[in-house]
Amino acid sequence: MRSAVVLAAGAGAKFWPYNVVRQKAAFPIANVPAVRRMVDSLAQIGVDRIAVVTGAGEPSVRAALRGCAGDVRYVRQPAPAGTADAALCGAAGLDEDFLVVYGDVVTDPANLRELIRRFEEERPLAAALVQPLGNERPQDWLVAHTEGEQLVGVEGHGRGGGYRLCGVYALRTDAVGLLRDNPGVMHSVPVGGMPPPEAELAQSLQVALDEGQPVLAIEAAGFCVDLDKPWHILEANYQVIEAMRRETEGDVIPASARIHDGAEIEGRVVLGENCVIGNRAVVRGDLWMDAGGSITNGAIVGGPAVIGRGAKLRDYCLIGGHSSLGTNGVYGHGAEFSGVALDKVYCYHYCEVWGVVGLAVDFGAATVCGNLRFDDGETVWRVKGRAEMPRIASNAAYFGDFCRTGVNAILMPGRRVGVYSCLGAGVVAYDDVPDRQLVTVRQELATRPWGPERYGW
Repeated sequence: MRSAVVLAAGAGAKFWPYNVVRQKAAFPIANVPAVRRMVDSLAQIGVDRIAVVTGAGEPSVRAALRGCAGDVRYVRQPAPAGTADAALCGAAGLDEDFLVVYGDVVTDPANLRELIRRFEEERPLAAALVQPLGNERPQDWLVAHTEGEQLVGVEGHGRGGGYRLCGVYALRTDAVGLLRDNPGVMHSVPVGGMPPPEAELAQSLQVALDEGQPVLAIEAAGFCVDLDKPWHILEANYQVIEAMRRETEGDVIPASARIHDGAEIEGRVVLGENCVIGNRAVVRGDLWMDAGGSITNGAIVGGPAVIGRGAKLRDYCLIGGHSSLGTNGVYGHGAEFSGVALDKVYCYHYCEVWGVVGLAVDFGAATVCGNLRFDDGETVWRVKGRAEMPRIASNAAYFGDFCRTGVNAILMPGRRVGVYSCLGAGVVAYDDVPDRQLVTVRQELATRPWGPERYGW
């Protein structure tokens, strides 16, 4: 199999605030956009004829794929009519079996190889990658009902089921009719379900099952994370860094890199050109640092981490394990950061942040994110008006691109700050802050005479 259709056309509203300036498939995981990871993985296993279906945020997808391997062509979906319609747009003109993969899926390449192997061995009409739900709620996903390795039914946001569809499919050429003849709305929903009026690819699989056609269900052996909501960023980042740990065999230290004898390093280091690990620096895990990055003057990296090109960690800052920091950021002077930060983030002067930080965010001195509630509970979110309890990182902070904070700003657990917004000095944010908002404190001052004659002399 050499052809694939990569879907990167959706608006990604549930991904807010990170969908505003990019298509969510272009969001970086360990400093590599998710769609780039997918396309590169496909090319590595021989799937090098790739149609990328775009819509909202197309420029960000094109930028993410610039210079990628394989023969990539772009197909624009005329209107946001659903995943089956998008796949049909991408499959136009194909004369061979093909994959359909969602561009915002971050997965172990071994899952792709195994799906292709089994599909080519057994030649069903279609095959789907599935994953055990674990402790996730079925009603949050497209559920896959299976018997052995056969798919026997799909259900949109069902109330039961042990597996979910992962957004990775293999189709024979004669399955294109299933995409074309999709009913335009998800029929396979529980009583009372209210699916949106769009052509869902999973419904095409159900049509095949209703007609007695075989559909394989291949369980994912490795990780598979769908970037559906903001907390999935942290989950995907963790899984990718763990995979990098398993694949790293030893140190890579170019001649131009400098490591001071006074540095304390416990893991393996993979460094780019002109990297510096200075005196009193501490690295307590594997480290991947791109060209020009530096860890100096007592900075601490508390576990495996990915550091982008030109990023500066200095002056006794503390970076948590399984963090990734983008290019040209500055972390210093007692700052604590853990999570995912994109390019050009400034975090220093006693800041304390755990979560996800967008592009070019500037934290004022002593900005603090509350991560532990007084009741030790988890924060309930509102995603498109629906109450949800994230499976992980419900109390983390989420800052959109190009936002900033003033000195002593405080963000309460599980809150989001929108794109282009600003929390002023001394603000305590108990609620999400929408895009393009300036939030300031209105202070009431009382002034009266004072001096030694009023102090009791």
